[in-house]
Amino acid sequence: MSTTKEKQPKVKDTWEIKDRTYFLRGNKEPLTFTLKSRHTEKYPLLYFDTETNTQRALRYATNQSSPFVDEQKGEVTLQHIMFKDGTLIVPKQEQALQKLLSLYHPDREKRYAELKPQAIAQDELVNLELEILALNAAKEMDVEQIEAILRVEMGNSVTDLSSKELKRDILLFAKRNAKLFIELAKDDNVMLRNFGIKATEAGIIHLSQDQRSFTFGSNKRKLMTIPFDENPYSALAAWFKTDEGVEVYKTIDKKLS
Repeated sequence: MSTTKEKQPKVKDTWEIKDRTYFLRGNKEPLTFTLKSRHTEKYPLLYFDTETNTQRALRYATNQSSPFVDEQKGEVTLQHIMFKDGTLIVPKQEQALQKLLSLYHPDREKRYAELKPQAIAQDELVNLELEILALNAAKEMDVEQIEAILRVEMGNSVTDLSSKELKRDILLFAKRNAKLFIELAKDDNVMLRNFGIKATEAGIIHLSQDQRSFTFGSNKRKLMTIPFDENPYSALAAWFKTDEGVEVYKTIDKKLS
């Protein structure tokens, strides 16, 4: 039986040699900003190594090939890490600084981040695809659906808009906020709230002055009590889904038609 240990395959190094750009997070662009560049007792700069389960001290030295203090040898030339106007460009020749910033620095993704054009492009692609989806859905909507969604954004002023104005505004809304538009388009309560508002405007049902109950407009018979601190039309939309509410909905729908 052979006692020779099998060699473990090396993990492929995915580190790419290239120029890298870093930026301060939070839309901050101070004239200059100095990032911690070396470990001291008062200002620790440490990286937890999961392979050895130890804390390793970090230090940026321009004449060293590693950012780890335990791998640096001889005299060290210390240098500040300074962002100017919120940005720091590090050329590919400065591998120790790049690895310190991209892999090991504890402030990474907190105070600053690496600019990654591919990730930005991916996000922009997702947003564009979402916008196209929203615009196509908005284009196919009927006027009643459009009115229901726009009422969430514009309130009762949608009542005064013509059908052409409604179609224009829903396309603008879908383009401006595609995610919210799609969420509202999928929410059946939006349609039911709009239905309730239209029924109230037509006088078929009546909302009490204290906004605590709905009644029929013709005979003042009470339909429902609105729970405390709840939007009247949101409560009405939920009530329309109950057995009693479904029958009332059918009756109101016939009168609105």
